[in-house]
Amino acid sequence: MVILFLLAVLGVVAAVDAVLAAAWLLSNAETLHPAQGHYTLKALPGLVPPSVYLAGALAAAGLIFFVSFAKVLRLARGGEAVAEIAGARHVARSSADPLERRLLNVVEEMAIASGVRVPQVYVMDEERAINAFAAGWDVSNATITVTRGALESLDRDELQGVIGHEFSHVVNGDMRLNVRLLGVLAGIVFLGSVGSFLMRSTRASREGGRTLAAVFAAGLGLFVVGYVGLLFARLIKAAVSRQREFLADAASVQFTRNPDGLCGALDRIRRGSALIAARCAEDMSHMFFGDSVKPGGLLATHPSLEERIRRINPKFEPASYEKRREALAAAPAPAAAGPAGGAAPNGRRAADAGIAWVRTPEASAALVGKLDAGKLDYAARLLAALPAGLREALRETEGACAAMVALLIAPKEEVMQQQLDAVGRATTLAERARSLVPCTRELGLGFHLPVIDLALATVKLAPEAAKKQLVAALEAAAYADRRVSLHEFVVLTLVRDQLAPKAKPAAAPAKRIAELAPQAAIVLALVAQAGTRADATGPREQALRAAQRAGAEVIGLDAQTVAQAPLTLDAARLALEALKDLAPMQKATLMKGLFAAVSADGTIRVGEAGVMRLVGAVLGCPLPPLLAELDPASLQA
Repeated sequence: MVILFLLAVLGVVAAVDAVLAAAWLLSNAETLHPAQGHYTLKALPGLVPPSVYLAGALAAAGLIFFVSFAKVLRLARGGEAVAEIAGARHVARSSADPLERRLLNVVEEMAIASGVRVPQVYVMDEERAINAFAAGWDVSNATITVTRGALESLDRDELQGVIGHEFSHVVNGDMRLNVRLLGVLAGIVFLGSVGSFLMRSTRASREGGRTLAAVFAAGLGLFVVGYVGLLFARLIKAAVSRQREFLADAASVQFTRNPDGLCGALDRIRRGSALIAARCAEDMSHMFFGDSVKPGGLLATHPSLEERIRRINPKFEPASYEKRREALAAAPAPAAAGPAGGAAPNGRRAADAGIAWVRTPEASAALVGKLDAGKLDYAARLLAALPAGLREALRETEGACAAMVALLIAPKEEVMQQQLDAVGRATTLAERARSLVPCTRELGLGFHLPVIDLALATVKLAPEAAKKQLVAALEAAAYADRRVSLHEFVVLTLVRDQLAPKAKPAAAPAKRIAELAPQAAIVLALVAQAGTRADATGPREQALRAAQRAGAEVIGLDAQTVAQAPLTLDAARLALEALKDLAPMQKATLMKGLFAAVSADGTIRVGEAGVMRLVGAVLGCPLPPLLAELDPASLQA
């Protein structure tokens, strides 16, 4: 692909030089016989001054690299910048539009089920075609964008299939590669895409006249000059995109367990269109759910709709599906389901429930980034079990901040008052947090990460002052009793990490665990204590040492080093920060060791599962719900 890119640059330079040479020759032509229309040249073609070619080469190469460099800089902000390039509008989490509420609910369910931070959601209001894309540099800061046509044309199952497809791009790393391609290829497609856009604009206009003809001619000229760049860019994007689209389709079906939903969405595109009218259609063609432009053949960035449908469900019958779809649309809406299992938090904290954990450390680590069947239903049940007042609070900035503070408030009245007093001295969130304590008091650790994710999706776009106030309030609540629990520490670390200013990440983290052995030992020691007490004696102390040894053996650390690891707040914070720079396969090894530690006794409890998911979130290793077998009402710990 690098070779194709260099050939594209050379091709565009050659095309520009050819046009400049022709223009120079025509400017040096004179008429000998006007009546016959014969011309002669003052100079022979072979005598075009080298300075013309040099100027053309420098101008073309300079334009290519300038446009690419400017686009890469702009894309440093990640998915938000891509959505802006597409002309999309951010959907507020408090939106009252029924179609937008449905979209937000589907995205929230997907995020909780996959362990990904809840993405920001955007809508391309001017686009009536059915399409969507995911963008961002990492799983914690992704965006999901859909067209207005997708919202209006797709039912919930079809929309869920499309969003599941986009979440596959998020968790499988396609999103980051696609954004990188968008920046690098911007220069070589610039002239051709501008020309193509101008020609499409004139065809779409109902007006005529010389102006439109001139615009079309200018567009045609730019398209001809830039066609070489478009050709190579499309080849590169097609080489990257096609197989990833098949993978994303398969992952969506695995995730939703509803192949007809995704087939139905593809069939509706077949009946309508996925073509994007905005100028970004060419640049971003490899990112969209369906073909945003019509290159056709070998240059298509997506497989044919027929082939995608056949691979998803060879027995899909459009006519019978359409009849079922119409019947479901005409049927009365089912009654709203109550909390999962018909049980709401019951006013008391249950024991730290757990299940037997039969997965090996390797199989456990393989859950990272996995779109697992059944977790989507669990996410929907968990969201249904959240108190309505809490769900509403999470949709606006102050309520979202106060909800996260309320999660850290202790159940004992004297400690609670001490924490709220400390929050009141530091921020203005104390009273709002107090009002939400009844909603959060009985929510165990199994609910905490979903609530934090929903809150963060609201707070990330808040002013910096609100973010700083939230961090100050969380610190005040955690430090008020002069004892910071492991759970409070990891929540603080996650929130700080998520709200910190984001820049484009390094191209490829290359550090190995051997280089960060002290930091790995600290994190392993922290996780090993999730289900045991470091200061206990007897069996519990033995269980702690057994967990440390199990994890150390898998990671390749000395068990004694783990046992002696310093467990101060600063050391743990710096260790987590450093371990984010591990190479991907090294992160896999680390996660295997952490799972070996928490499952050393053959079970994983709610508290251990919550800590594992929080640590995974900080390290950029999204874990789906680990205890989906339990009813959410039993996740109180």
